[in-house]
Amino acid sequence: MDSMISQAGSYLIGQKANKEFSSVTKDLNELQNSITGGTKKLVNKIKGKVQKPLRELLKEYDIPVGIFPRDATNYEFNEETKKLTVHIPDICEISYRDASIVRFNNMVSGHLERGKLSEIEGMKTKVMFLFVTVSVILCEQTEIHFTAGLRRTRSRAVYEVFRDGIGIDKF
Repeated sequence: MDSMISQAGSYLIGQKANKEFSSVTKDLNELQNSITGGTKKLVNKIKGKVQKPLRELLKEYDIPVGIFPRDATNYEFNEETKKLTVHIPDICEISYRDASIVRFNNMVSGHLERGKLSEIEGMKTKVMFLFVTVSVILCEQTEIHFTAGLRRTRSRAVYEVFRDGIGIDKF
């Protein structure tokens, strides 16, 4: 009797697992089908609409597309509150052409406005020998201003190119 119950339980668990795997496979297939022209279109399942790639969102708000690491493609953006949350697979840092270094936590959030990202959490920049939390990024035609304790002005052109982040152990 115990063996019959054990076999029935194993069968039911196997059936449940098969349903879960097919659901995941279906979601992955839908994501793959939504890739058009090499650009990923992520679907916001809560709102049921297609989400534009992070690069397009940043361009729309006049923020250099290279401000985040290349693998930071997953994000959440609330159009009403203008809160942007960017998910980054691993804690990393980027060294830019102007010798500046920016460090990213797994999640970077802030308030996105045209030409400005404020109330930033999860981003640091190297000032002298220390990493200091970036609170505001202000973008102008040819310059970008980082506020991290003090305001530092840098060339905007440096941040227009997507770069790979270099993995680090600690934010």
